[in-house]
Amino acid sequence: MVFPWVLCCLLFFLNALWVLKILLMKKDLKGLAAQFRDYLNKETNSLLTIPTHDRHIRKIAAEINTGLRNLRGVRHKYMNGDRELKDAVTNISHDLRTPITAIYGYLDLLEHEEDVETVKFYIGQIQNRTDCLRQLTEELFRYSVIVSSWQGVCEEAVLNRILEESLLACYGEFAQKGIEPEIEITEVPVHCRVDRPAFDRIVSNILSNVLKYSDGDLRVRLDADGTIRFTNSAKSLTPVMVERLFDRFYTIETGRNSTGLGLSIAKALTERIGGKIEAVYTDGKLTISLRFQGQNQ
Repeated sequence: MVFPWVLCCLLFFLNALWVLKILLMKKDLKGLAAQFRDYLNKETNSLLTIPTHDRHIRKIAAEINTGLRNLRGVRHKYMNGDRELKDAVTNISHDLRTPITAIYGYLDLLEHEEDVETVKFYIGQIQNRTDCLRQLTEELFRYSVIVSSWQGVCEEAVLNRILEESLLACYGEFAQKGIEPEIEITEVPVHCRVDRPAFDRIVSNILSNVLKYSDGDLRVRLDADGTIRFTNSAKSLTPVMVERLFDRFYTIETGRNSTGLGLSIAKALTERIGGKIEAVYTDGKLTISLRFQGQNQ
């Protein structure tokens, strides 16, 4: 008759343990829920901490912490995007307002001016500011098209030839700036798949950046492995500035006559056609490198 009593005591003890365990788990889950609600309502980098050794509760806490990390990343991305949008609106407003203000000023002067030569000068200045506005709006339009609906066709091409043609198209602008490019193009034919209009736009935007920030020099080099490097002295830049050159709407004060979309467009186009673009700043020299699919190794 002893055995049934022992069995009953054992079952009672086990049930008590289970009840205690359930109560402790309930307490831990309540604490977990309270921390979670608190973290959702405030800005914090802390994660959930539960003083328990129960592996199930710890697993739940770990999963929630993973979600909190992801949520924190999304929140930071949203905040950075919101700040970037505000900066973009400020930059665009500044870039558009400046020529518009100048145009209004010259129109006001024209109303009271009778000297023919002065009138011609004012009209010339108005035309100059109008061209600036057109350039800015076209740049914004090109960017919107590229990021939303651009569809290019990549075809086999010899990189040596199309690079020479793209450089030749920009030669007049460099001559006006007094820059004599130093060009090194390998004699080994470099074959790649590339969309020609996109390639021309990429090179043009990179060279426009050179015209803004170069200290008077430019070296363009195409290696046999297909890497294109554009290098120029740019002592007005810093490594921090160079890290942001491909950011949308980023402009540097010394070069503010655009929306800051040139290199961002170049990056978007390069990635759309399967290429890579990067910028490196060393010893006062800026180097922008390009690579496309299907190049010789």
